[in-house]
Amino acid sequence: MKNILILCTGNSCRSQIAHGYFEYFTDSAKVKVYSAGVETNGVNPKAIIVLKEDNIDISHYTSNNIDEYFDVSFDYVITVCDNAKERCPFFTTQAKKFHHNFPDPAKAVGTDTEVMQQFRKVREQIKTYCKLFVEDNEV
Repeated sequence: MKNILILCTGNSCRSQIAHGYFEYFTDSAKVKVYSAGVETNGVNPKAIIVLKEDNIDISHYTSNNIDEYFDVSFDYVITVCDNAKERCPFFTTQAKKFHHNFPDPAKAVGTDTEVMQQFRKVREQIKTYCKLFVEDNEV
């Protein structure tokens, strides 16, 4: 079993979206996906909506703090924002570390339509990243 951790600042948007796609693109019998934040802010309702548009349900996900997973031996730790990369704690594991700084859709401003467009744009970036990661790393 491979363990993947996706780490973001608040575990509300980017890491939740990535969590959904990693579960979608991997075999749950071979891969366990976790997501966490260096703090917790709850799962953003707009992240739930944009993944539901792609037939992925993350409405049951929770916002978790990284401290909850210190006893898990991760194979991959993926930070999805610069802040999390800088604040990522040391793991006593041989996990391979990856980083990609995605824009934070929760900081989008404008009309509801414009904000949702930003969420969809980031969703597509994360989806592409996750799909390629799984292919490139044979996860």
